[in-house]
Amino acid sequence: MQALRDLGFDDILAICGGVCACATCHVYIDPSYLDRLPAMGEDEAALLEGSECRTPESRLSCQIPCDDIPSGLKIRIAPED
Repeated sequence: MQALRDLGFDDILAICGGVCACATCHVYIDPSYLDRLPAMGEDEAALLEGSECRTPESRLSCQIPCDDIPSGLKIRIAPED
């Protein structure tokens, strides 16, 4: 999440500041990269459960550690709920 903001992607609201307390940093991960990321935790899954825009590719960007980002990762920023 912070890496996206640092790169100038202002569409990532991240209202909670990256503590997994909202879903305003919701992104879609390219399906070919999903199995290369750390597994989704219970808190992240619960927050995404309430999103009308959730897909199988949904993740909260604040829950993907920068050191675990695979080279070439492609994401799309989800629309606001």
